[in-house]
Amino acid sequence: MGLGLVPLGIAFGVLVTHSGLAWWWATLFATLIYAGSFEFVLVGLVGAVAPLATVALTALLVNIRHVFYALSFPLHRVRGRAARTYSTFALTDEAFALTTGEQARSWPSGRILWLQVFMHLYWAGSATAGALLGSLIPQSVQGLDFALTALFTVLALDAIRDRRGDLPTPALALLSALAARLVFPDQLLPAAFGLFTAGLLTRRFVAERRRADA
Repeated sequence: MGLGLVPLGIAFGVLVTHSGLAWWWATLFATLIYAGSFEFVLVGLVGAVAPLATVALTALLVNIRHVFYALSFPLHRVRGRAARTYSTFALTDEAFALTTGEQARSWPSGRILWLQVFMHLYWAGSATAGALLGSLIPQSVQGLDFALTALFTVLALDAIRDRRGDLPTPALALLSALAARLVFPDQLLPAAFGLFTAGLLTRRFVAERRRADA
C-alpha cells in the first residue's frame, strides 16, 4: 500500500506546482494536513484564494466520512495517549482499509502505529518528489487528480471482497439514500446520513454477535 501511495503522491506534488504554488506547499500539505482527497481540493481553493470559512466547510464535508471510520478503526488497540493522538490524526482511507480487514483483527498496537507512520512518510516524501519534478512535466498533461479516484476504487473493491458475508458498505449507502429520498425528501442529506449510521451500527452489532457465537 505504501508503494501504491507513491504515484498518487507524485501526482499531487505535480498538481501543486502546476497550480502556481511553490514546491514546499506540497510538503507542508502532505505533512501537516495529511488528508489525501481534501489536499487535492485544497490546491484549487488556495489557488482561488477562497475564504477561510469556505475552506473549513469544504474540509468538514470532504472528511466527514472519518466519523464513520471511528466505528470500526481499532483505536482501542493502540496504546499510549500520544500514540492514540497520532493514530487519530493519521487515520486515512488507506489505513482504515488495511486495519479493519479480517486479517488485521489481531494486529498489535505497534504494527498499527508503524503502518500509519510509514504511510505518512510515503505520502509526504512522494508529494515532495512530485513537486520538485513538477517543472519537468508539461502543463498539458491532464488527469493527474484522477489518480485519487482510481486508488479509492481499488480500496473499495478490496473492502467489498473482504466483507463477502456482510452487506457491502456501498450497497448500504445506496439503500440509505433511496430510503431517505422516499421517506424524507425535504431532509435528504441528514436523513441519509442518519440511516447510514444506523445501518453501520447494526452491521457492527451483528458482526460482533457472530464472532462471539463462533
